[in-house]
Formats: sequence, C-alpha cells, structure tokens
Amino acid sequence: MNKSRSALLWTALILIMLGSLHTAWRHFVHQVPLLPGSQQTYWDLEARVEMEAQGKPIKVRLAIPQSQPSFLMRSEHTASPGFGVSLTEGNQRYAEWSIRTAAGTQWLYYRTQFQFDPKQHIAAVDHAPALVSSTWSLPLQAAAAQILRRSWQESADAFSLAKALVEQLTNEKNQNGRLLLSEMTAAEAMVNLLNDAKTPARILYGIQLEDGRRRQGLQQLVQVFDGQRWQLFAVNSALNINITGKNYLLWQQQAGPILEVEGAQESKVTFSMLSTHEPASSSVNALAVKDALLSLSIHSLPISEQTLFKTLLLLPLGALVVVVLRVFVGLKTSGTFMPLLIALAFLEMSLSAGLITFLLLVGAGLVLRQLLAHLNLLLVARVAAVIVCVIGMIALFAVVSFHTGITTGMKVTLFPMIILAWTIERMSILWEEDGPMEVVKQGGGSLITATLAFLLMDIYEVRYWMFNFLGLQLVVLALILMVGSYTGYRLFELWRFNPLANQALASSKIKE
Repeated sequence: MNKSRSALLWTALILIMLGSLHTAWRHFVHQVPLLPGSQQTYWDLEARVEMEAQGKPIKVRLAIPQSQPSFLMRSEHTASPGFGVSLTEGNQRYAEWSIRTAAGTQWLYYRTQFQFDPKQHIAAVDHAPALVSSTWSLPLQAAAAQILRRSWQESADAFSLAKALVEQLTNEKNQNGRLLLSEMTAAEAMVNLLNDAKTPARILYGIQLEDGRRRQGLQQLVQVFDGQRWQLFAVNSALNINITGKNYLLWQQQAGPILEVEGAQESKVTFSMLSTHEPASSSVNALAVKDALLSLSIHSLPISEQTLFKTLLLLPLGALVVVVLRVFVGLKTSGTFMPLLIALAFLEMSLSAGLITFLLLVGAGLVLRQLLAHLNLLLVARVAAVIVCVIGMIALFAVVSFHTGITTGMKVTLFPMIILAWTIERMSILWEEDGPMEVVKQGGGSLITATLAFLLMDIYEVRYWMFNFLGLQLVVLALILMVGSYTGYRLFELWRFNPLANQALASSKIKE
C-alpha cells in the first residue's frame, strides 16, 4: 500500500513539474503572456474551400482580404497539397490555385492574421463605383418608385437614404418591398434603388468577427458612398448584423464573386475565426517556432480545429470539479460525466436558461418514460424511444423559443441528447427502485456540479490559460490523481454520522 501511494505521489509530482516547466517555456521562450488584458488583439481567419474533383484540370480563384481601417494584416499563407498557388494583387486581391488533374474531395485553405488597432489609419477603398441605370420590369418599376419616393422624403443625405431603404425592404408588411425581393436579393434591390437616386453603391461581402466561430459564411453588404466617405449597410434583417469597426471585417473590397471554380463540382467556401491576445512581438516568434515540438501549440492547427479545442481543453477542469465534489464532499450525481457535458452546454447558453431548459427536458422526459413503462419494452427499444422523444421535445422547444423571441432557447440543441436520454432512463429506474427522493438527490447533485464546473470554466483567465498553456493539463491530471487517492470520510458522511459521534461522546461522559 505504501509503495503504491509513493508511486502515485511521485507520478503526480513529475506531472506537476513537467506542466510547470512547459508553462514557463511558453512564457519565457515563446513570450506568451501569463495574463490576458492590455495586449494586442489578433484575429486569425481561415477560409476553407471544399469541392468534388472529377479527374480534370482545376482552377480555383478566391477573393481574399487586405488591410483596412482598424485592421492591419500581419501574415497570410495557404495549405493546398498538390496544387500550385499564387496571390494576385490589385484593388481586389485573389488567391489562385491550379492543378493538372485531381479526383475526389479536395480541400484548400487560406489563412490570414489581422491585428486590430483602431489607431491604424489605413487608406480605405474610396473610389466610388460608376452609376448603373436600373432596368425594372413594369410591376417592379412602380414598386421601386414608391419605395424610393417615401425613403427620399424621410432622408437628408446618402446614408440616411440608405437607412430608410433598409427599413422599407426589411419590413415584411411592405408589399412593394416584398415584390422587389421576389425577383432579386435585398442587396441587389437596394443598390438599384440607390443608383436610381444617383447615389453610388455596390455589393460587397464581409464577415462578423466572433471568437471561436466555425464554418461561417459571408454576409452580403451594401457599400454606400456620399462623395467623400463610405458606409456599410446590412440589408438582411434576419442576420441581425452589428457592423462596427471593431467586430466586422470586409473580406471583399471590390464588387465581384467570392469563389470561382473550373473543373470541379459542389464547391463551397466556409470561414472560421479565432481571437488571441498577445504582445506584438509574440506573433513573430510564434510564426518562427510554430513547428517546434516543445511548443506544443494548438495555434499550429487549422482554425476550425482550434475553436473546437478551445472548448475541449476545459473538460479536465470540469472533471476535476466532479472528482472533488464526489470524493471530498460525497455529492451524488447521475453519472460521472453527465454534469460535465451539461456544463459545456451552459457555456454556450446562459446559466439560468440552461438550468431551466435542463429541468424542463428531464421533467418532460420522465413523464414520457413513465408512459413508455406500460408498454413493457426491452431496454434498448425503451432508450431508443426516449431518444426520439427527447429530439422531438428539443425541436419543439427551439421552435417555441424562436416564435416567442427567446433567442437563448434556440441553443437547446447544444444539450447532448444521448446523455439526456440515458439520464432520463436512469432516473426513472432510480425512481422505481429507490423512490423520488433519490432522484431529487442525484438530479440536484448533478445540477450543482454542472453549475460549479460552469462557473470555473467560464472565467476568462482560466479559458485563456488552458488554451495557451497545454502544460496545465498535466497539472490538472496530477491533481485528479491526488484527489482520487483520498480514502477518508466525506463531508456528507461526517454530517450523516454526527448523531452517532454525539451519542458516543455522551455515553463516554456517563461512564466517567
């Protein structure tokens, strides 16, 4: 016993030393700051082109961004095995790939890093496009004239005219706007209306910057000129785009297609993004050592995988919370990892909305499970039926939330439905065997554990440390091993046996 305990302590000590040494290496050698805060903000953006090749020569042309107001491009590179690649400069930059022959699914990557600095006064695209006369059909011409006449009366300059047009086109009760949108996109209709008003405008594409987003698409924007300045407008109200100089980047700065592919089918492009906070010098060093084994940096992976790991790397902390509460406190939970997965869902939703959603789903699931019990199904069929019912409840909950304006309710799909189904099944069996009080204990313990794990994983500094210093994973593992070796009384056991201890103390006093 002593040998095994000694081996455990040595293992934990070695893990802590290795994790601490790697953290120090990342800080002092790679200059990764220990604390987030007053650092430079960088946005890593990645465009992924996917297509089905047919064994023919392929040419791919992708519009790529450039430095713009508040955003300075720091670096860019591509990943395209077997393809030749070149970057063309001009008013609009392009990445062009080509290959003599290819077959099957092909992936091409373009990755760039922008530094956010509002003090950078980079020259913007200030050449207004030429006015183009609109060719409306007779029904559209009358509708366009009415929309433009009303918007003109409600505006004072080019930008206020654009805002008035956006309101007209996005108003579902406006019959004229609906007629125009039945023949063209909202952005196309707005550009045509502005051209009729002798206001230069064109369609561009931009991307809303949000940390950790994967497989996103570009949004269609309208760039309006007033003679000296330009301003962007989002016409699609369903996207709820908030265009500011801090959270929005123009991917395209001249009108034209984003992606052109010759020789392949089913081509599409998706975008991923990640925000990092580093000193200005660290980005240069990171590029120099990104392939070093000792770096063990997640930043060398594609951004779509980085955003996934940004959440996965928090799981060890949640596991540590589960172990501490079960070993030291004696808190009962419905399974070991279910509270951890529920905490991950809480990270995407708000805590209050997550708790309410979980209680509603599990409560409704228990009722359905009791109804299924009368059918005398086998275990596998019963669990499968519960899964189908859970999916239906999730879909119903999302639809009701959407129509009632509760946006957080639409994220209910983030709950792991398989885990929910097994939780409902376990709780129903527990109800039959041990009664409702045991269900309340384990369900309440699971929610308390998930809440505490969420509160720890939601701390901004903790998320920063776990993502940028992988050595801390070894430290967390060492703590789990040390906590797992504890064999003493738990807090709930002390409370449970407290009457016996008092009775023994009283009897000893009587004997004295």
